[in-house]
Amino acid sequence: MRSRRAGFMLNCEKGFTLIEIISVLVILSVVTAVGFKRFDDFSRSAKTKVLYQALSELNSRELLFWTIVKISDQGWVSDEALFAQLDKNLDGGYRWSSGPTSAGGTLELQSATLSLSRTASTGSAAGKWAAN
Repeated sequence: MRSRRAGFMLNCEKGFTLIEIISVLVILSVVTAVGFKRFDDFSRSAKTKVLYQALSELNSRELLFWTIVKISDQGWVSDEALFAQLDKNLDGGYRWSSGPTSAGGTLELQSATLSLSRTASTGSAAGKWAAN
C-alpha cells in the first residue's frame, strides 16, 4: 500500500522543465539588455538637459549683472569690462574645457559637452549665451 501511495505522489508532483527555465532566462536577458540601453540613453539625455539649464543660468547671470551695471553710478562702459567682472564659474561638476571667453566656450559635465557662443553686451542689451 505504501508503494502505491508513493507512486501516486510522483504523478501529482508539479515543476518546471529545463526548457521552460531556459526560456524564462532568455526572456529576462533580452529585457535586461533593452533596459540597460534605455537607461544609458536616459542618462545621456539628462546630462544634456542639465547643460542647457547651465546655459540658462549663464544668461540669467549675464542679464542680472548687466542690469546692475546699467543702474550703477558708473553705468555701462564696455562689453569687455562687463565680461571681466561677470561670474562664469558654475559649481557642481561643471567645467570649461575651452573658454570662457567673451566669444563663448565649451562647457562640460562628466562626458557631455555643449559648445557655446556669446553675443556681446551693448548699452541697450545684455550679452547672450547660446548653444552652437
